[in-house]
Amino acid sequence: DRLRDWLGLDEATFYDRSKLAIAPMAFCFPGYNAKGSDLPPPAICAKSWRRPLMDALGPMPLTLLIGGYAMKWHLGGAPKVTQTVMEWQSHAPSVFPLPHPSWRNTAWLKKNPWFEADLLPVLRARVQEVLR
Repeated sequence: DRLRDWLGLDEATFYDRSKLAIAPMAFCFPGYNAKGSDLPPPAICAKSWRRPLMDALGPMPLTLLIGGYAMKWHLGGAPKVTQTVMEWQSHAPSVFPLPHPSWRNTAWLKKNPWFEADLLPVLRARVQEVLR
């Protein structure tokens, strides 16, 4: 729901496979750590299928990098999520790094009001432009 809101999309458009592709970093749930947080996606998953999937999808007019693991794979290195999202303009309009839309990031969103004020209006406009 939060991601759909960020994109400014209704449910029907969001789940229309002719318009959007959602490709997680792993096609499995890796479980929880001792603190109850999700474990990272197994590296073997991205090594095995990420490149072939991206190649099969072909050029994308818009790619959302949701969370640190996606940022690391697509941008290289070990990006800091907040810093990478703050530098979103250096990747736009074809790539937008975003924090994970999980409820666990509600505090992050409150600490970073620029995300909603500055990034989201541009992202929503870009989404509409791509869907036209």
